Amino acid sequence: MLGDADLAEPARLMGEPARAAMLVALLDGRSLPASELAAIAGVTASTASTHLAQLLAGGLVTDRRLGRHRYFTLASADVANAVEALQSIAPRRAVSSYAQSASADRLALARSCYDHFAGRLALDLADALVREGAIAPLVAGEPGRVLDPDTPLAHRLGIAEGMSVVGSSRRPVLRGCLDWTERRPHVAGGLGAHVLERVIAEGWVERRRGDRSLRVTEAGSREFAALTRR
Repeated sequence: MLGDADLAEPARLMGEPARAAMLVALLDGRSLPASELAAIAGVTASTASTHLAQLLAGGLVTDRRLGRHRYFTLASADVANAVEALQSIAPRRAVSSYAQSASADRLALARSCYDHFAGRLALDLADALVREGAIAPLVAGEPGRVLDPDTPLAHRLGIAEGMSVVGSSRRPVLRGCLDWTERRPHVAGGLGAHVLERVIAEGWVERRRGDRSLRVTEAGSREFAALTRR
């Protein structure tokens, strides 16, 4: 028989700045080598190895070996949700350079949040789905409801197809995930992952190398602008 959850243990692991930086770097669902995570966290290779060993032992990351390198990934969507939730209540760092300002603007506009779409454009997409009656209004941290998967935008995004793919998994089909930059929920769950894959496949956004922000294409700019006029 088990008692209450030991909240202090994941909080301790996430509370060290270098480990926190590594977890945030992995928020887009990528697998990164220890050397890259060390550079992101601003620590030596040996220090990074110690931190990663603690994250592994605590169940926050997993690893796999490819050749001579070990690659690390967030252990689950639950870990990603916890990191994103902490970002929503954490104080914001002061921006002291143009590069930091540009990066913050990119992340606020469009980014991946583990395996789903986040940022202002993701909220525009969620709002448009609610307006046309495809989904019920989202509540952060709660399962959502698909009302009509065949509305025009839902059809364009393949919502019915996505439901058939994710319906057999243990993961919620639809969930509201609190967007830490906008403080409102965007589309997460299995359909959230499907929607991100779809907007990439449609050529609306593209992944950036070494950055979880998403580049909005010219076609995407037109499509997202049209959402606000629906």
